[in-house]
Amino acid sequence: MLGRKKKIKNRLRAKGVTPTHFDRSQVKILAYMVPICLVMALPIVFIFMNAFKPVDELFAYPPRLYVKNPTFQNFEDLFSLTSQTNIPMSRYLFNSILYTALTMVITIYISACAGYVLSKKKFKGRTALFKLNQTALMFVPVAVQIPRYFVMVYTGLIDNFLANILPLLAVPTSVFLVKQFLDQLPDSLIEAAVIDGAGDVMIMRKIVMPLIRSPLATVAILSFSSAWGSVEASTYYIDNDSLKNFAFYVSTLSNASGNVVAGAGVSAAASLIMFLPSLILFIIMQSRVMNSMAHSGIK
Repeated sequence: MLGRKKKIKNRLRAKGVTPTHFDRSQVKILAYMVPICLVMALPIVFIFMNAFKPVDELFAYPPRLYVKNPTFQNFEDLFSLTSQTNIPMSRYLFNSILYTALTMVITIYISACAGYVLSKKKFKGRTALFKLNQTALMFVPVAVQIPRYFVMVYTGLIDNFLANILPLLAVPTSVFLVKQFLDQLPDSLIEAAVIDGAGDVMIMRKIVMPLIRSPLATVAILSFSSAWGSVEASTYYIDNDSLKNFAFYVSTLSNASGNVVAGAGVSAAASLIMFLPSLILFIIMQSRVMNSMAHSGIK
């Protein structure tokens, strides 16, 4: 038996495969992690199952986690339903995709530039600016809602396309993450590029941006989450229904359907559409997010 095991190991090594030994400590870790993962996955499973439940299963008592008779009727009702202003759901969904994409791209660019300046540029007041950014981390959006509204009024952005984008571009957390990550990069990289005649734009494109992909992935997720699920602009700043986003449309589904029972299925389908992009984006960028958290001083 031992000779057979050695032959198998030798064959694996010859093929370039290193045999691994199963440690008993891994069993203990799995015994803790698997139940925790299952419990944490229950809300995700619940969202998926609810979206495909017929009306009778949505109101079944006692409620069931799984679905017996899956149906796409909820999605068909969602796409065929229009609001009280007769604007189709696809219009709201298109607005959300457009607002979210623009917000992500601009936020990533602003955070990268601000983090680079605060980390690698030497100028008077740099420390004060960074402390001001840290102070802004303490303010939740609700605390600045009224001042933000007055700013939107005085700048003439009420009922404007930019009202869904501009309030979401100032993200102190993103600037902090990028700046802390850049602090760990050697200044010699920037100095060598300057000696070779590269300007700030070239340094950002060729050196800084490729090196900070991990924190920028975190910035992308944060900006996506805030823009995709934001209803503040559509509620307080936008009067034209054709400019409102999908998140606002979801919040009005129970009234738009005219039937609470039928609206439950439509709301379940809309909740899945709202949740799915965030889940996919996080799964794709998970490794980069963990890397950025480990290198930015946030444990």
